[in-house]
Amino acid sequence: MAATPAPPEAPPKPTWDPRRPELPFPWLRPTIRIRLTLLYGGMFLIAGILLLSIIYLLAANALNVGSDLPFKVVTGTVSSESCNITSTQLPAADLNHALNECVNEQRQHALDNLLSRSLLALLGLAIIAFAFGYAMAGRVLSPLGRITRTARAVAGSDLSRRIELDGPDDELKELADTFDDMLERLQRAFTAQQRFVGNASHELRTPLAINRTLLEVHLSDPGAPVELQQLGKTLLATNERSEQLVEGLLLLARSDNQIVERKPVDLAEVAEQAVDQVHAEAEAKGVTIRGEQKPAVVQGNGVLLERIALNLVQNAVRYNVPEGGWVEVTTEVQHGQALLVVSNTGPVVPAYEIDNLFEPFKRLRGADRTGSDKGVGLGLSIVRSVARAHGGHIYAQPREGGGLVMRVTLPI
Repeated sequence: MAATPAPPEAPPKPTWDPRRPELPFPWLRPTIRIRLTLLYGGMFLIAGILLLSIIYLLAANALNVGSDLPFKVVTGTVSSESCNITSTQLPAADLNHALNECVNEQRQHALDNLLSRSLLALLGLAIIAFAFGYAMAGRVLSPLGRITRTARAVAGSDLSRRIELDGPDDELKELADTFDDMLERLQRAFTAQQRFVGNASHELRTPLAINRTLLEVHLSDPGAPVELQQLGKTLLATNERSEQLVEGLLLLARSDNQIVERKPVDLAEVAEQAVDQVHAEAEAKGVTIRGEQKPAVVQGNGVLLERIALNLVQNAVRYNVPEGGWVEVTTEVQHGQALLVVSNTGPVVPAYEIDNLFEPFKRLRGADRTGSDKGVGLGLSIVRSVARAHGGHIYAQPREGGGLVMRVTLPI
C-alpha cells in the first residue's frame, strides 16, 4: 500500500503590512496645532531677539562716553570702592587713566546687567508666547477636531452623526457644512440600498415558500413517476438554496447597521449552540469538533452573534479534508476583548487569497461560489458585517499544512 503523500506546505505569509505604522511616541506627531504653536512662538521669539539687540545697541551707544573723561584731574587725591583706586597721591596722568578705566568698567557692567535681565525677561515672555500660541492654535483648530470626531463616528457605521458647526461663516464652517451635506447624501444612499435589499428579500420569500409547498406536495404522491420525483428533488434543492440566499441577503442588510439594542451575550454559549447545530453534519463528514469554550460576555445582539459562530463552524466543517479532519472552537477573554477562534484542517489557502474569502459570492482564485453545494457564498461576508456592526473585527490566517484560523475579536 502506497504511503499517503504529505500535504503541501502553506505559502509564506506576506511580510508587508499596508497599514500605517504606529509611531513609538504619538504625542511627538507634527500636528497642525504643534506647527502653529511653533510658528507663533518662533515669530515672537525672533521679534524679541531683534528688539533686544536694538535696545542693547542703543544703550551701548548711549553709554559709550569714549576712553577719555570730559574733565581732567590736576591735583588732589581720589578714592573709589568699586574701582581699583586708592587714596594715595598719584601723578595726574596716572590718576586720569585710572578714572577712565573705572568709568569704562562701570559702563560694561551696566550693559552686562541690562543684557542678563533682558534675556531673563525674553525667556519668560517666550514661555508665555508659546503657551498663548498653543491655546490660540487649539481654539482656532477646535472645529477641525469636531470634524475629526464626527468622521470617526461615521467610520464606525454611524451615518446619522452630523457636525452642525456654529460660529462665523468662515472657511471652517463652509467645510463642516459641506461634510454634513455629503453625510446626508451617503445616509440616503445607504438607507435606500438597505431598504431595497430588505424589500426584495421579503418579496421573494412568498413565491419561494409557495414553490417549496407545491414541490413537497407533488413529491409526497407515491404514484408519481421516478423521473418526476427526481426532477422534484432537484427543484426542491434549488428552491432551498434560493431561500438561503434570500435569508443571507436580508441578514447582510440588517447587519450593516450599528447595533442599537444590546444585551449581555456569552460567546461560550453561542459557540456551544453553533457546535450542537453542526454536530450531525460533522459526524456525517467524519470531522471531529473539539475545543474549550470559556466565558466571554459581550454586549450585542444574540441572534446575530450566533450567526457568526454558526457560519464559521459550518464553513470549517464543509471546507475540510475528506478523512481525519477536525475543527477547533474556542472562546476566551484576551487583552480586554472577547475572542472567538475557529480553526480547522483543510486545503491549503494562499495568503493572498484571504481577502477574497470575505467577498460575497466569491471563492478561492476568483471562482464563483454560487455553483457550490456547500453554501450560497454569503457566510463570511455576513460574519464580517456582523462583527463590524458590534465594533469588532475578524482576521483570517492560513494554517501550516492546510486549513484556516478565524479569529473574531469583540469589545467587552
